Amino acid sequence: MNVALWILQGILAVAFAGAGLMKLAVDTKSLADKGMNFVDEVSPGFVKALGAAELLGAIGVVLPAIVHIAPVLVPVAATCLALVMVGAIVVHIRRAEYAALLAPVVLLVAAVVVAWGRFGSNAF
Repeated sequence: MNVALWILQGILAVAFAGAGLMKLAVDTKSLADKGMNFVDEVSPGFVKALGAAELLGAIGVVLPAIVHIAPVLVPVAATCLALVMVGAIVVHIRRAEYAALLAPVVLLVAAVVVAWGRFGSNAF
């Protein structure tokens, strides 16, 4: 189970680091052109804050366990990423973008499994 959790943590870190960095580095017009149409309905500051939260979550699901400093932050970060995905799912449903639901649902499940596993018997 520990190996599976590490694999899921790696997947979450890569996915959210990429998404977060993109939201931080790319302007909202370019994000909308890439299919992230929700950026037209929110402020650019919100998009940057969301990107920062995703990047911090990506770091939080792996780094504390690697350096053995405050490893309890791993399940906390996974829980926060799960909440971000709940928000993404709500946005996609409200915008009737049902085809875009697969990635947030998969990431939500992965984040919940990591949070559950790292809070439970496979905690560090």
